[in-house]
This record gives sequence, C-alpha cells and structure tokens, in this order.
Amino acid sequence: MVRDFAKHLFPRVVRGDDLKISYTFCLGGLAFTTLLLLAVSGALLLLYYQPTPDRAFNSILFLESAVFPGRYLRALHRLASHLLLVLLFLHTLRVVLTGAYRHPRELTWVIGVALLGLSLFEAYTGYLLPLDQLAYWATRTGMELLASFPGGPALRAILVPDGVGEPLSLLRFYALHVVIIPLTLLALSFLHFYRIRKSKGLLPYL
Repeated sequence: MVRDFAKHLFPRVVRGDDLKISYTFCLGGLAFTTLLLLAVSGALLLLYYQPTPDRAFNSILFLESAVFPGRYLRALHRLASHLLLVLLFLHTLRVVLTGAYRHPRELTWVIGVALLGLSLFEAYTGYLLPLDQLAYWATRTGMELLASFPGGPALRAILVPDGVGEPLSLLRFYALHVVIIPLTLLALSFLHFYRIRKSKGLLPYL
C-alpha cells in the first residue's frame, strides 16, 4: 500500500482522458483547491488574531481597520469557506446522481461523506472566533441544538466546558478550527484522491 501511495503522489504518466472536462466538472479538485486557499488565508489571519475573550473581537477590528489588506483577506477567507461547502454539496450530489458510490467505491464514498461533515464542523468552529454578537448567539443556538440530541450534552460539555465565548471554550474552538480539523481534512483528502486513482476506469457513466 505504501508503494502504491508513492506512485499516486509521483505518477510517471497522466492519461489524456483525465485532462478533459467531463461530467464530474472536477468539483472535487476545485473543492480541494478552495481548501488550500482557506489554509493560506487562514494562516495569514493568524498573524493578528488573539484567541482570548477580551482580545478576539478587538483583534478582528484592528485587522480590518489598520492592516493592509486585512478586510479583504478576512472577506476572502469567509467567501472561500462558503464556496467550499457549495462545491462539496455539488460534488456529493453528482456522486449520488451518477451512482459513483456503488461497488467498488464504497470506501471512497464514506471518506467523501466524512470530508463533507468535517467541513461543516470546521465552518461552525470558525463562526465563534470573531466573538461578536452574531458569533455568540449563533454558536449558543448550535450548542443548544446539539444538547437536544442523544449524547449531545456530553459533546456540549467537551466543546464549551465553561460556556460559549468563555476562555476555555474559545480556546477549544480555536484549536479545532486551526489545527485539528484542517489536518484531518488534509489527511482524508489525500486518502480520498488515492482511492479515486485506485478505482480509475471503474467510474459509472451517465
């Protein structure tokens, strides 16, 4: 498996048919490119963001008012996050409509669904970070909804142990949004692409 993965990273040839625009519209590739754009823009935002309740909002105001081009960079990061979710939903819809989730691509499908779920969670964790009124109430509503599901109160206690917007909960959302979920997304994306290449030639056709 390690040898196959190395061949996947450094292919000696690329099939001509793989370079043509097909009914897949390369939605998965576009989504991955958007994910990389989010990583770069997010890394630049980290240079000014301060993940503490008394400094988070002021650091955003400073970024947008005193840093060139801070306002543009934050807007780019937000719009890219919306675009990523749209592309992932369209990609998932395409897979369902073309039956590409069937044998032998079940594992690829499961990894793709995990990527969609993690991307939604990544967007949610980023919502709290500015710590303005919209972020606070949106996150609190989400936590109340989570607590209504079986096992939800335990998850809520893990995510916001000291309440929404308090120091420990903000730090946990920050760690999830900046390190844990992005690294998991990257690892699953590489595994997803690897599985797609392994199944090449077995795509269903419209």
